[in-house]
Amino acid sequence: MEKNKQNNQRRAFLKSLAGLTAGMMLPLTSINAEGKAVPTPYMRDRLGDLLPKRKFGKSGLSVTMLGLGGAHIARMKESEAERTIERALEGGIRFFDNAESYGSGTGERRYGQFLTPKYRDIAFIQSKSTARDGKTAQEHLEGTLSRMKTDYIDLWLIHAVTSPSDVDSRLKNGVLDYVLKAKESGKVKHIGFSGHSDYNAHLRMLESTDELEACQMPINAFDPNYKSFITNVMPRLLEKGMAPCAMKTLANGGFFGGTTHFNSGDKPRIVPNVLTVEEAIYFSWSLPISVLVTGADHADMLSEKIDFAKRFKAFDEKKRQELISRVSGFDGKLVEYYKV
Repeated sequence: MEKNKQNNQRRAFLKSLAGLTAGMMLPLTSINAEGKAVPTPYMRDRLGDLLPKRKFGKSGLSVTMLGLGGAHIARMKESEAERTIERALEGGIRFFDNAESYGSGTGERRYGQFLTPKYRDIAFIQSKSTARDGKTAQEHLEGTLSRMKTDYIDLWLIHAVTSPSDVDSRLKNGVLDYVLKAKESGKVKHIGFSGHSDYNAHLRMLESTDELEACQMPINAFDPNYKSFITNVMPRLLEKGMAPCAMKTLANGGFFGGTTHFNSGDKPRIVPNVLTVEEAIYFSWSLPISVLVTGADHADMLSEKIDFAKRFKAFDEKKRQELISRVSGFDGKLVEYYKV
């Protein structure tokens, strides 16, 4: 009975999202010679066409619906990292994710080499800190700014919260205090938090402060079946006007039978046995997320996601429920091995 109740609550929530998702997409219009708004295929900047943009919470900003993940940038050969960053820019991506912990700063250094020198004016750059106290958070931010050769970060996240007690400890030890100070100083434009282990950590953070503007968390077609961030956290984010940022949309290898970060494996595979990559990605974009951060192993893999974004059409409630049901027989401890 309890499982049926949870399934009904999940269905009711997902059914309510269709209008919210559509409302996050920015209308693609321009003004013609007669002064009338007419459809136009893409927004543009000095490099060319952008991918479609979505509203970033209640900030008044918008970001491209696809973002480049920095963890994979840190793992690549330097030449491939440069090629992938350039491919992102050519493909219309303007959201760039990173963290001080990725490759012990390697991910950020590569943005400092290949992104900020020529493209800082058009790049929305996110980084993150795993600091457990305010002093360490300050050290992390100073290192981040130095490595990325910039004097500000567009979005800075309290990174990888793991449990309610972890949240309580970080707040007690001054992490949020410093994050707010950094925003006040202008070194950080917007602030938020991230985590992939336990949705209860996210709920504790949301209960503890109204100061944060964005939240990065796992959002994928399997998540509603197992310790769900979508059904437990997303409603609170939307109530608060925060920007939901999707990560692990393919369960960080879990959809490919992997049980360790970044890797495929020999466990039962959701992709390609039950879902295509396109279906999995479109599921996440069919929810009211601001951006989907993708971890690409190389530039050509990123091109596939760019093509998906260009031809995206949102799944309706029936299709979303069908995909969730298709994958429901998989073992959550294997698919989303990073959850506790």
